Amino acid sequence: MNDLRAERLQVMLSPEELSALDDFRFKHRMPTRAAAVRELLRLGLAAVGDDAGSGVKSSNYGVFARGPDGHAPIGGDRDAED
Repeated sequence: MNDLRAERLQVMLSPEELSALDDFRFKHRMPTRAAAVRELLRLGLAAVGDDAGSGVKSSNYGVFARGPDGHAPIGGDRDAED
């Protein structure tokens, strides 16, 4: 892969997404958040192939689902706390 990084990408994250990113970064001893994002991007693209599909909303690609009570991990059972 080309080490030239000429493009900047700004991403807004929820507090929960930022915490998940930092947890991944520290668990894998990565030097920066940017390095962790690049590694997660590489892993994600390898897992699904390089075609994520056309016509899909960006809101379908969050780490956490949005609901009336804020964010919850996708696939998590929010009712389990009750």
